[in-house]
Amino acid sequence: MQTPVRGRVLPVVVIVGLALAACAPNQAQPSGGSQSAQPSSNLTGGTVKIGIAGFPDSLNPGNGLLSESYTLYELVFDTPVALAADGSYVPELATDWSVADDGVTWTLTLRDDVKFHDGTPMTSADVKFTLELYRDTDAFPYLPSYPDVFSKIEAPDPTHVILHADSPIGNFESRMAFIYVLPKHIWDKVKDPVAFENKEMIGTGPFKFVKSVQDESIELASNKDYWKGAPFVDNVTFQTIPNGDARVAALANGDIDLITDTPTTAVPTIRNNSDLELVVANPVSGDLRDIIFNQITPENCPPKDGECTGNPALRDVTVRKALATALDKSQIITVGKSGLATPGLTLVPPGLGDFYASEVPDYQFSVDAANKLLDDAGYRDTNGDGIRECLPSQDCKTGDLTFRFNYPDDIDSGAAEAEAIKGMWQAIGVKIEIQQLDSDTLTSICCPAFDYDVIMWGWGSDPDPAFLLGVAQCQEIPTGFSETGYCNPTYDNLYKQQGVEPDHTKRVAIVHQMQKILMDDVVYVIPYYQQYVEAHRTDTFTGWSQDLAPLGLEDPSQLSVLRPTSAQ
Repeated sequence: MQTPVRGRVLPVVVIVGLALAACAPNQAQPSGGSQSAQPSSNLTGGTVKIGIAGFPDSLNPGNGLLSESYTLYELVFDTPVALAADGSYVPELATDWSVADDGVTWTLTLRDDVKFHDGTPMTSADVKFTLELYRDTDAFPYLPSYPDVFSKIEAPDPTHVILHADSPIGNFESRMAFIYVLPKHIWDKVKDPVAFENKEMIGTGPFKFVKSVQDESIELASNKDYWKGAPFVDNVTFQTIPNGDARVAALANGDIDLITDTPTTAVPTIRNNSDLELVVANPVSGDLRDIIFNQITPENCPPKDGECTGNPALRDVTVRKALATALDKSQIITVGKSGLATPGLTLVPPGLGDFYASEVPDYQFSVDAANKLLDDAGYRDTNGDGIRECLPSQDCKTGDLTFRFNYPDDIDSGAAEAEAIKGMWQAIGVKIEIQQLDSDTLTSICCPAFDYDVIMWGWGSDPDPAFLLGVAQCQEIPTGFSETGYCNPTYDNLYKQQGVEPDHTKRVAIVHQMQKILMDDVVYVIPYYQQYVEAHRTDTFTGWSQDLAPLGLEDPSQLSVLRPTSAQ
């Protein structure tokens, strides 16, 4: 994604995504408030082994892009405010927060019993330092967008942080939910926070970082001194198994205890195995598959990193509308997800409640209508090869509507979905050349290089719409946050308005207007909102969430309440 993250995360992505609930486990139930069945065993200890498709791209929370990274951050770090399963915000490191009568001065009251993994007490100085570091490090891809509205941050005593905004804000809690608090005594000695690898990964969370083997595994150990009670298990190991069938086989053989990114083709096999449990649910905030069009214009090409090699025809909104109209979302869901998804619409998923603009009309699937759009715009197939030519004014290098089509190798259904899309677009005289890439390579050609035509990827949604909607701002083109190169000053102004609108109803109206603009301009096409599908063994650990979101690693604090079924 790319948590708020791409499943590249973004987080997120599930893509396990940044819809991840902030970790605040206790010895009764996960902090997210999910009423999971409590373990019948009183045993403790053991190592939970988890099979995942990808590998964290950075141990430094400021640099994280991939959803696997954000799962790790949620286990190793704490945040001031946590997200509950019902979408509400609950205390974590902060016991309370309030805004003054002026509407712009916020106060966090912090716990006084929290220690970092190295034994150093956490105080307001660490929270202040973390907020300022994220805010002021522009090269961090995601986290600066959370504290960027606070012009002044104070720590008057060890348990209080005062944050001053220039204008009222309507989403304070969501801005705190992904502030992974860092130890000042370590980070203030770092000269370049972007280059800092953070190999020791010291946090305050329920698990301590032990070691990582690049592209193979991550090992964590229980934090026995965790302020809310130590996890029941001793260790957690994340094993990278890129191939979906291999993950399922490892689970069936007992080599691992849980798999995420479960291939939907394996659902019947899992259901027929008495030692395995399959759980399907909607993510807390939402998880989506998106198709990204390179719309960067020459004048907006980033001067430092931009390659900007996209086919110029994709800058034509008529071409993008035709591609959207020729996309049969129901077929993609059947082919790629075995029906375990719902048709997509806007960049803001339904999990965000009234922020989701359900009233915005979609582009109804019609090959005839798509062909007419291209015919009327002058795109012809004059040489009879089945591919329409670009317009003379577009200076396409290929000369026609042939697009490079990339997707990451950690999407198990990627090949099937790409082939389905290839056939749909071929029916309207558009050719795609499909290439699977690893997530790091895909990120490098995407943003801010813009060295691609079309990408199929995904987002795990933040609980507040500001994150995903922020992707489409003009100012995010050179940062690498924007994948499309879309730039619309009207949209940017609306984004600023929603960020400072304290009235929820008015803010919802602005967010809906922004979604309509993105749909009208076909900045993205969202084939579907996917469900979270995971599978775990029933004979090794008990306490997995069975019936309510958040599931397993969508709420990583779930790992804190697992117990072994027998002495290990």
